[in-house]
Amino acid sequence: ANFSEQVVESFPSDISTGIYYGWACVGNGDVHKMVLSIGWNPFYKNIKKSVETHIIHTFKEDFYGEILSIVIIGYIRPEKNFDSLEALISAIQEDIEEAKRQLDLPEHLKLKEDNFFHLREGEIVNH
Repeated sequence: ANFSEQVVESFPSDISTGIYYGWACVGNGDVHKMVLSIGWNPFYKNIKKSVETHIIHTFKEDFYGEILSIVIIGYIRPEKNFDSLEALISAIQEDIEEAKRQLDLPEHLKLKEDNFFHLREGEIVNH
């Protein structure tokens, strides 16, 4: 799930590029573990900064146009380039496993229930 350029531009300018983990919620749905990439994705030679969310859940249908709410909990590693698509895929799988381990910790699990994910309809918060 990629954020629009407008949302990416509203991210704090001092946030480091790299791979993060946290919680994500689509619309008013359930809260799931996620991995977040912030940066230029050097493997794909992007010229614009992007923020891409990988929700660790299989959805039954597309959710284009839905509100995506995220809470970033921690940092996994810096952004880097890869020699091959296979190396990139392997790193992504390692990032997902690290995110799962971290988010299972009690201090991170409790944030899954944060009121941020249960806003009243039409209320948007940008922390």
